[in-house]
Amino acid sequence: MSADGELKKIRVLIVDDHPIMRVGVAAILAAQPDLEVVAQAGTAAEAVRLFAAERPDLTLMDLRLPDKSGVEAIRAIRAISPKARIVALTTYEGDEDIHQALEAGAQGYLIKGMPHDALVKALYRVHAGHRFLPQVVSQALSSRVPGSHLSQREQEVLQLLFAGKSNREIAEELAIKEATVKSHVSVILMRLNVSDRTQAVVEGLKRGLVHL
Repeated sequence: MSADGELKKIRVLIVDDHPIMRVGVAAILAAQPDLEVVAQAGTAAEAVRLFAAERPDLTLMDLRLPDKSGVEAIRAIRAISPKARIVALTTYEGDEDIHQALEAGAQGYLIKGMPHDALVKALYRVHAGHRFLPQVVSQALSSRVPGSHLSQREQEVLQLLFAGKSNREIAEELAIKEATVKSHVSVILMRLNVSDRTQAVVEGLKRGLVHL
C-alpha cells in the first residue's frame, strides 16, 4: 500500500519484437490488480532507453531481438541499474541460452508457451528477490557439460559452419589463417563431444550456441 492507502503496483517493462506478443503479455498482466505495464519495447536499444526513462520494477526480456540480443540488452540494463530485476521470456530452450541470460543478470527464465500463471508467478517471485527457474529450465542447466563452453571466436566459427562455409571462406570472413580455423573447428568438435561438422551444427542448435 502507498501512503494514501492505494495499492502500490509493480511496474513492468515488456520487451519483445512481436507486437501481438507484447499485447498478449500486457493483457495477462493487466488482469492482476498489482501489476502495471509502464512501457513496451521492440528492440534492445529501445529497451535500454525505456528502462533508463521509466526505471520499472521488473523487465520481461525476449532474447531474440532485431538489433542486438536480449542478453546484450540485459547487460546494458544491469550496467544502468545493477539491482534491476529481469525475467527472460523466450522460445530458446538450449542450456547455453539459459546460462548466458542468467550470467548476464536475469533472475528468471520462462519458455513462451508456458501457462499464464507461470508468467505471473515468475514476476512475483523475482520481484521478491528470488530466482524463478521452471523444472524444464533447471534440467537443461543441470545437463550442461563442464568444459563445453565455447569462446566468442569459436561461436563465430560455429555460426559460419552452420551457414555452410568452408574453412577457407571462414578464414576470409574472420580475417584469420585457414590453419587457425581448422584449430577452432577441432576444439569445437571436442567441446561439443561430436565427430564432424554436421553433428557440431546440430548440437549447437540444440544447445542454443547457434540460432536459425
